[in-house]
Amino acid sequence: MYQASEQLMALNKAQLEAAARFAGVALQGAEKMLELQFQAAKNAFADGIENARALAAVKDLQELAALKDNLAQPTIEKATAYAKSMYDAAVDTQAQFGRLIEQQVAEFNKQVVTLVDRLSQDAPAGSEVGITALKSGIAAVNAAYDNLAKLTKQFAETAQANIESAGKQAANEAKKATKKGA
Repeated sequence: MYQASEQLMALNKAQLEAAARFAGVALQGAEKMLELQFQAAKNAFADGIENARALAAVKDLQELAALKDNLAQPTIEKATAYAKSMYDAAVDTQAQFGRLIEQQVAEFNKQVVTLVDRLSQDAPAGSEVGITALKSGIAAVNAAYDNLAKLTKQFAETAQANIESAGKQAANEAKKATKKGA
C-alpha cells in the first residue's frame, strides 16, 4: 500500500510539472504573438503619420501617382512579413507542444512497459501468451504513434514551405503590379 501511495504522489507531481510546462509554452507563444501585434500596430501608426505627411506635401497629380507607388510596395511587404512572423510564432509554439507531447508519450510508454514487466513477473504460469500479446499491442500502438508523428511533421514542413512560397510570390506580384502602375 505504501509503495502504491508513493507512486501515486510521484505520478501527480509529474503531471503537475507537465501541465506547468505546457502552460509555460502557451504563455510564451501568446507573449510572442502579442509582441508582434504591438510592434505591427506601432509601425502602422508611424507609417500612417509618415504617409499623411507625404500626402499633405503633394503639389500635383504626378507627385501623387509617384507617391502612391512608393507607399504601396512597403505596405505589402510589411503585411507579408507580419503574417510570416505570426505564422512562425505559431509554428514554433506548436513544435514546442509537439516536443512536450513526445516526452509525455515516451514517459507513459516507459511506465507501461515497467508495469507490464512487473505484472509478468507476478503472473501465474501459462499467462506468457497474454503478456506477449499485450506487449505486441503496446509496440503496435507505439509504432502507429511514431508514424502519425512523422506524418504530422512532414505536413507541417510542407505547409511551412507553401506559406513561404506564397509569401514570396505575393511580394513578387506586388512588385510587378507597382512597376506596371508606374
